[in-house]
Amino acid sequence: MTREAPHVMTEQDCLVALMMAITVSDENIRTAELVKIEATVNNLPIFAEYDQDRLNIISQVVFDLFEQEEGLDALFGLVRDNLPERLFETAYALCCDVAAADGVILETELRLLEEMRYELNIDRLHAAAIERGSRARHMTL
Repeated sequence: MTREAPHVMTEQDCLVALMMAITVSDENIRTAELVKIEATVNNLPIFAEYDQDRLNIISQVVFDLFEQEEGLDALFGLVRDNLPERLFETAYALCCDVAAADGVILETELRLLEEMRYELNIDRLHAAAIERGSRARHMTL
């Protein structure tokens, strides 16, 4: 029996990996962020055919990469190799939603979002619109 190589990632895996990267970026995994990822995977059409058992596998890949010195670069390399460019803005939007899920966006999350904008070549105006939409969806009374 052959095992699938850990570096082979589906488009959905890439989206999950980036959302997990935002969650672990501040070294404090918050329940609200994990719930947001789970709700996203459960409810968005892009994840309709996704095997939810892969959530743990992809999470472990992200944890392993973040323990390496060049892990973030490796993650972005995997994403660029396996995620179609047409989904880069989708990835950024999902990550903004995860970052906003707990009501606080920490400096480390902001830096990672900035790095994502750069690595995924997200236009500044598009990024601002995505960020504003995320902020609007996560407002509290």
